[in-house]
Amino acid sequence: MVRTPTRSHNRDIQHWRSYLVNIKSQKDFFSGLMFAVIGGSFAYGATSYTVGTGARMGPGYFPLVLGVILALLGALVMFKSLVVETPDGEKIGSWAWKPLFYIIAGNILFGVLLGGLPAFKLPAMGLIAAIFGTTIVVSKAGDVFVLKEVLALSTVLSIGSYLAFVVLLKLQFPVWPTFITG
Repeated sequence: MVRTPTRSHNRDIQHWRSYLVNIKSQKDFFSGLMFAVIGGSFAYGATSYTVGTGARMGPGYFPLVLGVILALLGALVMFKSLVVETPDGEKIGSWAWKPLFYIIAGNILFGVLLGGLPAFKLPAMGLIAAIFGTTIVVSKAGDVFVLKEVLALSTVLSIGSYLAFVVLLKLQFPVWPTFITG
């Protein structure tokens, strides 16, 4: 037998809902939740390394401390979203699919251009080509795309990255395409 809800049943449900937590800012609540989950995950992952002490820090000490701080900040933001009233409740809008696609594609392109894809016989294109390719793709995520500005930005980023990583830090990775450098 199927029971249909009565008016008193609906009143009882509304009465109990008034005791539940009221989220006053959805944006802050879910941002805080994301920070808390990511921070907690990093803190948990850091426990698999030797943590050490404050005087003799191990390799897991810094990620553990940062993870705990991030989780606490996330909890604070979540608490604030439950307490501080906002005019419209700051509802979460729809997903921004275009920027999401271009930013993820740009990161994947950077890895492919920097290291190549040996399974597909694609050689490594090096740091400079990876920066130019990534900057062009990621710039498409915005509302305005001006090729001259993007190329100028790519040039500045390439020069700065070359100076920082290759000249100063002396990191060993391809700077130019392998078919040019041999």
